[in-house]
Amino acid sequence: MKTVIFLGDGMADYPVPSLQNRTPLAAADKPAMNRIAREGRNGLFRTIEPDMPTGSAVANLSVLGYDPRTAFQGRGVLEAASLGVSLSDTDLAMRVNLICIADGKIKSHSAGHISDEEAGLLIRDLQELFRDQPVSLTQGLSYRHLLVMPGGNVRIECAPPHDHIGEPAANLMVRAADPGAAETAGLLNRLIRESQAFLSDHPVNRNRTSKGKDPANSLWPWSPGRKPAMQTFQQRFGIRGAAISAVDLIKGLAVYAGFDVIPVQGATGLYNTNYEGKADACLSALENHDLVYVHVEAADEAGHEKDAALKVRCIEDMDKRLIQRVWDGLGGKLDHTVIALLPDHATPVSSGAHVRDPVPVAIRDPRFTADGVDGYDEEQAQNGSLGLLSGAQFIKTVLQSR
Repeated sequence: MKTVIFLGDGMADYPVPSLQNRTPLAAADKPAMNRIAREGRNGLFRTIEPDMPTGSAVANLSVLGYDPRTAFQGRGVLEAASLGVSLSDTDLAMRVNLICIADGKIKSHSAGHISDEEAGLLIRDLQELFRDQPVSLTQGLSYRHLLVMPGGNVRIECAPPHDHIGEPAANLMVRAADPGAAETAGLLNRLIRESQAFLSDHPVNRNRTSKGKDPANSLWPWSPGRKPAMQTFQQRFGIRGAAISAVDLIKGLAVYAGFDVIPVQGATGLYNTNYEGKADACLSALENHDLVYVHVEAADEAGHEKDAALKVRCIEDMDKRLIQRVWDGLGGKLDHTVIALLPDHATPVSSGAHVRDPVPVAIRDPRFTADGVDGYDEEQAQNGSLGLLSGAQFIKTVLQSR
């Protein structure tokens, strides 16, 4: 039996007034998602426990059945694995964004979704600026990059920029969680301030400003951690897995899980991603893998931008251009394929921030009778036979034949 997991990052939401008080999932025209729910079993899944951070790293670890309390060591370490950066046991790794600050407040966590080319020029020049500092920068995708500090103290508190849009940046600087981390926090804050002074008049930003775009005028480090110890899916379940994503966080998680990371040209992590390319890569990967994890970031970005109409469009594109294409491509193999669908967390357009509410889950397994749920959204999932899942229950339900 083969398995496909479709993960719509941040896809869940609350009712939105502009959508006639429906959620984006309920408002979207999504026949393929509805069919998975209608032919499968449904429920809710608590991917983020009350005592854990509301981030995609924690949520995706839960989706894959890892305990975030032991496996979660910050986004930076996962993105380092994706970028091929080897970490020592004492390295502090952090995700670092290029962000836009306007009037002293965080305006955009992504600097207006800066291009890879523009970001590469900024990171290159920042690497030179910090050449004498005990840190290293590595370029990732768009606004998402990596900072490594050998020997840095992990006991620091950082503010995820996507959760603090519109808030004063000066109130969100890095804090030491204990006295021993004061030096690390101080260095990071100095790097932030130096990056702001340097980037304010950078040619890339002058060009962006002249075109009415948000300048990338600050580095913003967050999600500190050290290299985790995780068993692979081969060790846990005897499964050969593959992952398809544009996001370094997911790619790094896949590396630690022992998955093959399948590249897709034109996969951007945004609403203009190559859905068809991801679908074709999924079908190809199923030929020699037991499980394929297909991650789509677009709806999460729309949630952060508080754009309900865009979020609906992202869900519909994922449905018609990705899920339906895979469904059609499976053909007669559908009777031997488990298809699961879920978000990792909700990103409500009302706040633009991640929340830890349980998310809707649909699992179509041809060996099990459907539970009578008619479509896929937050409300209908509550009537499903799976009830409320937590911990490793989702992945064990998906893989229960093994």
